[in-house]
Amino acid sequence: MVDFLSYFVLILTCVIPTIVIFKTYKSSRANAPLPPTPFRLPVIGNLHLLGPIIHQHFHKLSFKYGPVFRLFLGSTPCIVVSSAKVVEEIYRESENVFLRRPPIAANYNVTYGGKGFIFAPYGSYWKFVKKITMSQLLSGNTLDILLQVRRDEINHFIKNLSRKAKVGKSVEIEVMLGNVTSNMISRMVTGNKYAEEDDEVGDIMKIMADVDKLYGKLNLSDHIWFFKNIDLQGIEKTSMDIRKRFDALMDKILIEHEEAREQNIETRKVKDLLNILLEISEDDHMEIKLTRDNIKALILDIFLAGTDTSSKTIEWALAELINHPNIMKKAVEEIDQVVGKNRLLQESDIPNLPYLQSIVKETLRLHPVAPMIQRLSSEDCIVGGYHIPANTTTFINLWSLGRDPTYWERPLEFRPERFEDKQIDVRGQNFHFLPFGSGRRMCPGTTLGLMFVYTILGSMIQCFTWKAGKYGNLTSVDMEEGVAITLRRANPLVCAPTTRLDLDLLLS
Repeated sequence: MVDFLSYFVLILTCVIPTIVIFKTYKSSRANAPLPPTPFRLPVIGNLHLLGPIIHQHFHKLSFKYGPVFRLFLGSTPCIVVSSAKVVEEIYRESENVFLRRPPIAANYNVTYGGKGFIFAPYGSYWKFVKKITMSQLLSGNTLDILLQVRRDEINHFIKNLSRKAKVGKSVEIEVMLGNVTSNMISRMVTGNKYAEEDDEVGDIMKIMADVDKLYGKLNLSDHIWFFKNIDLQGIEKTSMDIRKRFDALMDKILIEHEEAREQNIETRKVKDLLNILLEISEDDHMEIKLTRDNIKALILDIFLAGTDTSSKTIEWALAELINHPNIMKKAVEEIDQVVGKNRLLQESDIPNLPYLQSIVKETLRLHPVAPMIQRLSSEDCIVGGYHIPANTTTFINLWSLGRDPTYWERPLEFRPERFEDKQIDVRGQNFHFLPFGSGRRMCPGTTLGLMFVYTILGSMIQCFTWKAGKYGNLTSVDMEEGVAITLRRANPLVCAPTTRLDLDLLLS
C-alpha cells in the first residue's frame, strides 16, 4: 500500500504542474491580441496598400502599425516583422514553428514540385539535401578543388574589361557581372565553360533572369480564392514555360555527363557538382534516392543562388563606391598595401582586407539581395506579444532591419566604418543584420557567395578606376530599386573603366 501511495503521489506531482503549465500557456496564447491590422477591403484584403516593391511598402506601413503587424493579401493572412528583437524571439524561441515555406504556385512549378533545396518542404528530404550540400557539394574540400575555376574566370573577366577600357568602351555592369558569375557557376556545376557568345549559357542566364522576375510578382491566383483556378496574370503559363526550357537544357547536359561517365570511368574523379550529384544518385546506401528531377531542381537552385545574387550585390557595391569616392579611395589604398601592384587579388587575401569586407557588409545592410524572408507558421504561437494563428505567412523584412535607427547610427548613410572593430557578422547571430538568413534554413552557400563578391569586387577596384555614365561623365548614379525577388537596380549601372595598373603583369 505504501509503495502504491508513493507512486500515486509521484504521478500527481508530475502531471498536475504539467497540466497547469499547459493550460496557462493555452490561456495566455488565446488571450494574446492579434497584431494591429490595417482596414481591409472585401476580396482583395490589403492589396490596395501595396505597390510593386513590396518590402518598401511594408517598411512604410511599419511606421504606422508597429514592428509587428497583420494584413491580408487577398484572403491570405500575413504578418510582417520589422524588429530585430522580435526576429531574435522567432529564431531563438519559435523556429520550429516557422520552418515551412508559403505555398506559391510559380515556385512549385519551376522547382519540379519543390524538389530542390530552397523551396523544399521542411522534413526528411530537406534535411538529406542540406546534409549532402554541406558535406559534399559546398564543402571546403570541394571548394578548394574548384578554386582554379574561379581564378580562371576572374582573370578572363579582368581581361575582358581591359579590352573595353583600352578602346574607351563603356560597360553595362549587370551584363558583365552576370557573365562572370554564370561562367564560374557553369564550370563548377558542369565542368564546362560556356563562353559569353555561346547560345547555351545565354539561354541559361535568360532563364535565371525570368525566374527572378517571376518570383518577384505577386500572383493574385495564390491569394484570391475565386482566382485559384484562373491564370489571371499568365504566371502559371510562364512558370511552366520556364520549367520546360530549363528541362531541355538540363537533359542535354545530363546526357553528356552520363555518356562521358560510361565511356571513361576516370571522369568520375572530376569533382564538378553535377558529377557529385550523379554519384549520390547511384549510391544505393543513401537514405534517399535522388531522381533526375531532384538533380535538375538542385542545379537550378545553385544557379539561382550563385549567379544573380552575387552579381547584384557587386553592382550595388560599385554604385555606392562611385557615389562615395573617399570610400573608394580608402578601399584601393588597402588593396595596394596588402596585395601590392604586381599581382591580382586572390581569395587568400580576403582575411587581410577588412575594409573591403566592411564595404560588402554595408552594401548587404542597405541592399540585402533577398530583402525579405518568407515563412509559414505551422501552429499557433506568440510573437512579440501577439497571437499568430497557424498557417500565417510571415515576412521578415531584412530591408527594414538594415534601416532601424535602434541598431544603426545614421542608417541611411553608406558608411563601411560602422563595421570596423565590431563583431557583426553575416552568419545569422546578429539579428539586426541577416543578409543570408538565420537558423536551420539559413543559406548554405554563404561562404561561396561572399567569396565571389569579395574577389570580383576587389579585383575590379584594384585594376580599374570607375566613372559613371557611357562616357564617364556622371559624378553620381541613382540608387532606385527595381521589381524582382532579388534586389535589382531599376536602372542599369553603366560605367567607363580606366586601367590603373599594368594588367599584363598582374595576369601573368
